[in-house]
Amino acid sequence: MLDQTDIPALMDDMGRRARAAAQVLATAGSERKYAALISAAHAMEARAQEIMDANAEDLVYAEARGLSPAMIDRLILDTRRIRAMADGLRNVAAQRDPVGRVLAEWDVPSGLHIQRVSTPLGVIGVIYESRPNVTADAGALCLQAGNAVILRGGSESLHSSAAIHACLAQGLREAGLPEDSIQIVPTRDRAMVTAMLQAVQHIDVIVPRGGKGLVGLVQAEARVPVFAHLEGICHVYADRDADLEKARRVVLNAKTRRTGICGAAECLLIDWRFYTEHGPVLIEDLLKAGVEVRTEGELLKVPGTVKAAPDDFGREFLDMIIAAKLVDGVDEAIAHIRAHGSGHTEAILTENDATAEQFFHRLDSAILMRNASTQFADGGEFGMGAEIGIATGKLHARGPVGADQLTSFKYLVTGDGTVRA
Repeated sequence: MLDQTDIPALMDDMGRRARAAAQVLATAGSERKYAALISAAHAMEARAQEIMDANAEDLVYAEARGLSPAMIDRLILDTRRIRAMADGLRNVAAQRDPVGRVLAEWDVPSGLHIQRVSTPLGVIGVIYESRPNVTADAGALCLQAGNAVILRGGSESLHSSAAIHACLAQGLREAGLPEDSIQIVPTRDRAMVTAMLQAVQHIDVIVPRGGKGLVGLVQAEARVPVFAHLEGICHVYADRDADLEKARRVVLNAKTRRTGICGAAECLLIDWRFYTEHGPVLIEDLLKAGVEVRTEGELLKVPGTVKAAPDDFGREFLDMIIAAKLVDGVDEAIAHIRAHGSGHTEAILTENDATAEQFFHRLDSAILMRNASTQFADGGEFGMGAEIGIATGKLHARGPVGADQLTSFKYLVTGDGTVRA
């Protein structure tokens, strides 16, 4: 058995095996990938108790390390979440195969016929924290797109991720696909993260999924191309023409449904005229729900609010905390988001079509919403089956990264003895 403390040797071994598996997957039929994912989903449900037992070990470790309640929430697995992971595998399996699609085709005057056809990226490295469900989502999406994947989960989710990976491996075996198609790093040693970031000969792209510290490290040290978002600093703007009841529902859901996800609202902007007409009802709803509202100026007069520090605007809390501010119209809201946002997701609450169009046109975040909760910033909710993360960059992949975004393309050129003059 390979020495897990010899990180260079471990990385080289996993990389070579992943590259060999990727060559098989590149030409694997849709039926075999479908069979692998469906078998893995069945295995996950059948082995749910094993997964929860492994998760219990991780929770003890996480609590001993003093992880925050939000991080603990991301880590917990129960029967409902395991069922959701299995359903996610089935949803990915049901998606159209993204490999081999003709994206465009045309003829040129020389007589050549040209096609642009989707192809797998090759080998993907996924580095993530806390959330063991990423093991299932990332493994499934990479497989569906014909890619091999090396998964490096958080040290606090080592046992949970290993138990989930065992189900994926079972699915691969039963479908006759190489088990090396989905590998998981078997050690907590952080040197393996650095090794993956430098492994240009083995890995074609890195996808980090975690907090600012992890993603910043990856972007600073990676020699491999990266699909990443740095933070989910999501804004909700209640416009002067917002419907009150819609606004109340959306604001509360955007903040409180799950505070530890990157699509949770972190800043509420309220138009002055909305506030003048309706009073502090949005703030009061949040306070009643147990949210700490950090604010300034007029909003500090609302009982229960606390004074915001300068860096609270532009901060990802991932907790029952939100920053709030009054703004004078959509122009000021847009200016604030441009100054403090992370390019992830912003929502406008308004019944005014022209204002909504201005918000959509002038902001350049990966996801823009109207009269909908930012908690919908999720590949599964977008009908993509699942996601490997939300990319906020502008090259190749942006927004929810599903199977389609994990492909590249090649050109197929056909002539008839054609030569260039």
